[in-house]
Amino acid sequence: MRCPVCGGDCLQDAGSVLTTLPEIFTPCDRCTITLLDKRRAPSPAYTPAPPCQCRRRFLDDVFASCYQIFAEEGIITGTEPLSAIATPVVNPGFVMNTPPFLPTQSLVFLSPYPNQKTAERIVSEVPEVQGVVKTGKTVPGITGGHLASHTLLAGCDIQANIFPTSSGDLVVYKELSRLHLEFPRPVNPKIRAVERAIRRENPMLFIDACCGAGTLGLAAARTGTPEIIFNDVYGPAVFWTVVNLMVNQDALHLDEVLLHTILTDLPAVSNDPLLVAEGLGEQQHITIYQGNFDRLPAAIPEVSRSLSALDIFEKDQRQACMTALDRWRSAGGGKAFIP
Repeated sequence: MRCPVCGGDCLQDAGSVLTTLPEIFTPCDRCTITLLDKRRAPSPAYTPAPPCQCRRRFLDDVFASCYQIFAEEGIITGTEPLSAIATPVVNPGFVMNTPPFLPTQSLVFLSPYPNQKTAERIVSEVPEVQGVVKTGKTVPGITGGHLASHTLLAGCDIQANIFPTSSGDLVVYKELSRLHLEFPRPVNPKIRAVERAIRRENPMLFIDACCGAGTLGLAAARTGTPEIIFNDVYGPAVFWTVVNLMVNQDALHLDEVLLHTILTDLPAVSNDPLLVAEGLGEQQHITIYQGNFDRLPAAIPEVSRSLSALDIFEKDQRQACMTALDRWRSAGGGKAFIP
């Protein structure tokens, strides 16, 4: 599968990604480590270590190399704390007990500060960095009815996250300039909430009604629930849900994934449900729609036992949660919860 951002081989099936763990960020016997104080600026006299013969380098040295380019380009004064310039996002992302030693093309650099020239220098001169994203003031997606995104200035911003479930690990790809960032944790509370709800309700149909990149629906599919439906109003979220269904196809025992529309033609927003793709297996049927979640119930089959998850952005606001659940039930969506 060619990368839709850079055309390279950034995308791999889940099994291939999982076989690289945890050795991908593990140092060899010759690797060196220098811990830098992230609360302070690196000393002007400090020279970051070059990559080891194994082509890995400690995270702090990679970050210090980027910091020096920032200073040389006048983006910073050189007095700012090391941690202040950016958020480093490793690729693939998974739970680690120690800081990583980064191989080539394994870090996406998220920062509100760089310009085009600085970003291109970093990608060209720091081999561990695969992409530089200039972050905006809002989370990518649909916020308050408005579309928001970050800006990829150089390289590629595709990143895989590994999420553990009770039935095995999931690999979930995202385009970090267009989807919100989510760091894997030893226990993902939303995945656990989905698994508990499925054990309690034993649904024939599970609906991930605001699916994002598809993590919760994929976790539900790993439980063996016969019918799974994904839906999101935001085109890039639906695009990556389809990609992630393909990436995890073997783990879900699907025979094929059928596309009902051209993924690159998906609109940024679709209100009425648009059938985008299906996953077909002997024991399971998976459907992906793009549309407003409260218009979805009219487009899906009625079953005796259904359960829906509404993973809305505003889940920390009680009134927003109640409104979303009311909209879903009023549309005939049936039993639902907010993970």
